[in-house]
Amino acid sequence: MRLDDYDPNINVEDQRGSGGGGGGFGGGGGGLLMGLLPMIGSRFGCGGIVVVLILMAVFGGMGGLGGLLGGGQTSAPTTQSEPRSGSDTKSSCSLNAESKAACNAFSSADNTWEAIFQKNGQRFEAPKLVFFDGNGRSGCGAAQSAMGPFYCPTDQGIYLDTSFFNELSTRFKANGDFAQDYVIAHEFGHHIQKLLGTNAQVQQAQRQASETEGNALSVRLELQADCYAGVWAAANKTRLEAGDIQEGMTAAQAIGDDTLQKQSQGRVVPDSFTHGTSAQRQSWLKRGLESGDPQQCDTFSGEI
Repeated sequence: MRLDDYDPNINVEDQRGSGGGGGGFGGGGGGLLMGLLPMIGSRFGCGGIVVVLILMAVFGGMGGLGGLLGGGQTSAPTTQSEPRSGSDTKSSCSLNAESKAACNAFSSADNTWEAIFQKNGQRFEAPKLVFFDGNGRSGCGAAQSAMGPFYCPTDQGIYLDTSFFNELSTRFKANGDFAQDYVIAHEFGHHIQKLLGTNAQVQQAQRQASETEGNALSVRLELQADCYAGVWAAANKTRLEAGDIQEGMTAAQAIGDDTLQKQSQGRVVPDSFTHGTSAQRQSWLKRGLESGDPQQCDTFSGEI
């Protein structure tokens, strides 16, 4: 995908090389769910990380999201043999090829959604892109590479360890620049949900729901973010190159709940799905790509 270089005015924060930070969960159920976050989060964020954190609050893992903050984990010192972080947007985005690719995709999504909101008479507020390596900190608690990219609605940050792009290629066999762009666009979709109030509505509904019902709401949230990623791509269709759409479909197929569960445990447990099947993720990404219309991304009405 031929994206313009990032706008130097985008909001970028760089925690790389800082030694990380952060806080842990209290004992019991929180510790168990923390162990599941790497598997969940590597499927792209918010619904995997933030929604699970919400479920922890709802189903007894902790008293509230505030319980994520505080206490004591630190990471081992890193060797500063080369620059590990930037001090401003330009230096952070230019640190390596992966950083620049992330900034370009983030900037494109930022411009695209601001224009969509303005067209619809809605107020747009830009999120921030936060780089970290290994361990970091977010408004939702600790950020860890094993979580994969995620969106934190508390501080409106898209959190990324760029090493995930290598995992995307090697573990998920999803190669190409558009597969990487899809990651950023999906997380940006969660920010759109925050701005439109969808995220808050889902949180409220999950407080009254069973665990299975809460998972089903998470699936709808994630599929809508996939559709929003497609809307972004449709708005930039003149920049697409041969093979880009297939790269996105390959990525969506690789991170479906059913595919990942078959690989990890040899069986599928639909009630535990939090992101949707491979077919569903491909379908909603395709719907956004073909329609280019956010109104076609209503995953909360009818069948998905």
